[in-house]
Amino acid sequence: MTRKGRRLVLISAALGVLTIAAGLVLFALNDTIVFFRSPSEIAQEHTAPGTRLRIGGLVKDGSVVKSDNVHVRFAITDGGADVEVAYVGILPDLFREGQGVIAEGKLTGPMSFTADSILAKHDEKYMPREVVDALKKQGVWQEGANGAPVKASQGNTVQ
Repeated sequence: MTRKGRRLVLISAALGVLTIAAGLVLFALNDTIVFFRSPSEIAQEHTAPGTRLRIGGLVKDGSVVKSDNVHVRFAITDGGADVEVAYVGILPDLFREGQGVIAEGKLTGPMSFTADSILAKHDEKYMPREVVDALKKQGVWQEGANGAPVKASQGNTVQ
């Protein structure tokens, strides 16, 4: 075998090993990748039950039902659609109706979701970009004069 042939075999073997390594890394990361969806996107896309997602929006007023200290049911809305969420655990201190929230877990039905973690906003000016974008798209959220988020009333439109 010539010097050029050995070099070609070595480069081909290295590329093969790198391809296999990249494939194994992507396969391992497949279970940890979680996509963000708004309730309206879930309704439109008909996402399959069992899919792991992050859902964001506002906790729908009047939807929080606590059966005991750790079992909670509530709805997340973006103004266009609602997703019913079941959660077992202690809710964040800032969790309440009308506030922004992100739930991570699995879709159990067309518009029902079982969360294994709940994230609530931590101050008056913070809201995850994905949630704000989804709420603005539905016309439910707008920025106030001082830059703080303000829930839009039914008659207001988003600028």
